[in-house]
Amino acid sequence: MKLKDRVALITGGSSGIGRAAAVAMAREGANIALTARRAERCEEAVAEIEGLGGQALALPGDVANAEHVAGLVDAAVERWGRLDIVVPNAGINGVFAPIEDITPEEWDQTHNINVRGTFLTVKYAIPHLRAAGGGSIVVVSSVNGNRIFSNFGFTSYSCSKAAQVTFAKMAAVELAQWDIRINVVCPGATKTSIGENTFPRNIDKIRIPREFPQGMIPLQQRAASAEEVANTILFLASDEASYITGTEMYVDGALSLFQG
Repeated sequence: MKLKDRVALITGGSSGIGRAAAVAMAREGANIALTARRAERCEEAVAEIEGLGGQALALPGDVANAEHVAGLVDAAVERWGRLDIVVPNAGINGVFAPIEDITPEEWDQTHNINVRGTFLTVKYAIPHLRAAGGGSIVVVSSVNGNRIFSNFGFTSYSCSKAAQVTFAKMAAVELAQWDIRINVVCPGATKTSIGENTFPRNIDKIRIPREFPQGMIPLQQRAASAEEVANTILFLASDEASYITGTEMYVDGALSLFQG
């Protein structure tokens, strides 16, 4: 019970990595507040956690909406009296396209969810983490934009993922005085439902032909499970990582070293 009686807030917590992290933390004794766009998936996640004997609440909505994020933080603190762990995980791939084909609106949508959503989640959590005497923030970013730059059409997404890492490093220095740690998990290929928010367009227009050998992911030649990424989030959220802050951890089976 590494997280007994602690309160964790997870965005994008109804599926994929977010849900796996929510379940992993609940198993370790944490109370879970989560959000995602789809109300039915939020309800399913809460039911799973409660089925394990844990406590959870969900507030469906848009992480790019400041009122919604502030309301989620307030709801968690109102129910459990504190906030200890924050996982800004909500994100979309958005449109994958040549730079000249990406509309300003498409660019903004990706950055509003991935970057603004991270900012808002951390912003509204800080006073409560400070009141709790410290805490842990774990941002879910990606190998794209941080160690891989060869995926054609990923420009908007990759820039948003790089921005998350820079944000975390700036915040790590600023928040250390209150014993608030912030780290970043950078997954590679992972089995999640993010493909539902992926919209490729005209990629062949810019693609440079290349061939990769079989077994493109060096470690076990497979994508990660959401649970494997969640285990890293759990570690960074726990006291076992008490002296780690401002650091990104790659959970990609050496994919980015091989492909980057």
